[in-house]
Amino acid sequence: MDAERLRLRSEVTRLFHASRGSAGSRTLTLMMRKLGHTMGRYKVRSLMQEAALVSKQPGLHRYKPCTEERPDIPNILDRQFDVEMPDMVWCGDITYIWTGSSWSYLATVLDLYSRRIVGWALSSEPDAELVLKALDIAYEQRGKPQGLLFHSDQGSQYGSRKFTQRLWRYQIVQSMSRRGNCWDNAPMERLFRSLKTEWIPATGYTSLSEAQRDISYYLMDYYNTQRPHSHNQGLSPVAAENQLNLLSGIS
Repeated sequence: MDAERLRLRSEVTRLFHASRGSAGSRTLTLMMRKLGHTMGRYKVRSLMQEAALVSKQPGLHRYKPCTEERPDIPNILDRQFDVEMPDMVWCGDITYIWTGSSWSYLATVLDLYSRRIVGWALSSEPDAELVLKALDIAYEQRGKPQGLLFHSDQGSQYGSRKFTQRLWRYQIVQSMSRRGNCWDNAPMERLFRSLKTEWIPATGYTSLSEAQRDISYYLMDYYNTQRPHSHNQGLSPVAAENQLNLLSGIS
């Protein structure tokens, strides 16, 4: 192999590792051209093969949107996102996060009063067990509240028999967004947008365990106790709940 090809392969390897393994042949071709190397995508691909470089571009996630309306579970919440007290309305949703070699799935439970995260779970499988775990954690940590309304989108996990039976056991009334209407669960959409734009690395995490630690800190510490929230007039969710407790005591 001639010295020039070795030099080009070394440069491709350097650029690949600088991208944390996310750059494919198309991206590397553009990067090489910016550095003054005139070459096509085929040559870059062959150099990648010689150097055993495989792009970690994420594959398709397995979280499927609902394709059928659920008339048996009405949209009781109907975008009434301002509630008077904690533990009156909880919202739930699932998002997907890259964790090294595959997608993992995050389910969260949010209290609408202060936008506090009261339960969450992360798993490699987007199944009913994931949302059950997040709900169970919220129910136990909040002292088994009564008279709750639980709102979600029409994901199959939330419409599963396991989940509806758990709500029945906890005496929680279920509400579901209209199919294909993300604004019916807007507070959850805003939470996931904040998580992904403010916190999660652009290339995702290197492992599920790393994601567990980092996301736990964001949700339960930074987001709940430190981050100002416009809904709470600049207070964090925990501070907003504490203020309500103080005012209730004074009254």
